[in-house]
Amino acid sequence: MSSVPTPPFYHRLSHTLLALGLIMTGFYLGQDIIVPFAMAGLLAVLLRPLEAWMIRRGIPKVVAISLALFLAVAVLVGLTMVISMQIAHFADDWPKLQKNLNDFYKDARRWVRQEYNVSYSQQDKYLKQAQAQTMDTLQGSDTLGIITGPIGTLLLLPIYIFLLLYYRAMLIQFIIRSFTTEHTERVREVLGEIRSVIQSYVVGLVTETACVAILNSVGLLVLGVQYAVLMGVIAAILNLIPYIGGLVATGLAVAVTFVNHPEPSTLLGVVAVFLVVQFIDNNFLVPVIIGSKVRINALVSIVGVLLGGALAGVSGMFLSIPIIAILKVIFDRVEGLEPWGILLGDQTSEEDINKMLRLRRRKKKVPAS
Repeated sequence: MSSVPTPPFYHRLSHTLLALGLIMTGFYLGQDIIVPFAMAGLLAVLLRPLEAWMIRRGIPKVVAISLALFLAVAVLVGLTMVISMQIAHFADDWPKLQKNLNDFYKDARRWVRQEYNVSYSQQDKYLKQAQAQTMDTLQGSDTLGIITGPIGTLLLLPIYIFLLLYYRAMLIQFIIRSFTTEHTERVREVLGEIRSVIQSYVVGLVTETACVAILNSVGLLVLGVQYAVLMGVIAAILNLIPYIGGLVATGLAVAVTFVNHPEPSTLLGVVAVFLVVQFIDNNFLVPVIIGSKVRINALVSIVGVLLGGALAGVSGMFLSIPIIAILKVIFDRVEGLEPWGILLGDQTSEEDINKMLRLRRRKKKVPAS
């Protein structure tokens, strides 16, 4: 019985690229539905061990899921209250900040007049034009969607998480039975690996964020910077966006510090604190806390974050790394897609790549009759 000939490379490549293009197009067009659902999926996997622990102790499934959700919401509310207290303290000093901003505004206008020979009246004209354009943008028809979008997502997340946990077994059976019987074990293996990757990533990310917030706050407190805890926590939250978030956090911290401590030594100290924390995070916290479960190379991570931002904004940037990690798990275990797994992974040595290729050749060997 003759074997089915393997399609040529360009044929397989075109199909793979077409599938990836369709997935990205669907993600972009349906982001209002897919993004909250994907967020809920990550959180549902995170809460699954807690739910299972309660069920093993005789708590009914619906009650266990509700308690797990309640604890998660309580933690988020507590974190929000801490940040709100810091923001309230920040608001108490608003008159002082306003005075410093006015002084900086006057100095900036004077500098523009001296360096570029632009009179004060011309500067006022340009500012009024910019203000009018900003107001037109805010009054547009899309503004309501921008404001209500996050609120709607927050309301949908608990519902999605509850339903995903409640119908978990049904969804797993649906995925397994969508493939032929001969692939059942491999599908189970892929699903288990995806669950392990997501749990490792989300739990590690929460732990890493707490460590980064503590390091940032301690460094800024040592420098005597105002609102050190607030900036440390916000910077740690922004650090959830790989690579780009750290840069935004550093710029924000320098801008806030400049208002109260314009001394160059303090500003350089703030930059140094964030650089040191980033070094510790990238070289110690991420490898130790998150571990080797999510091994994505830096090039693919940066491109994925930018692509996720272009498709779905900040939510897409946050979801990009776990989605790439899930794709890598699938690519590594689907025949013909192993090269894509190598492209996404962090196997930098020839030995690792050769080992993967040898394993692939071994799978293709047909035993002699």
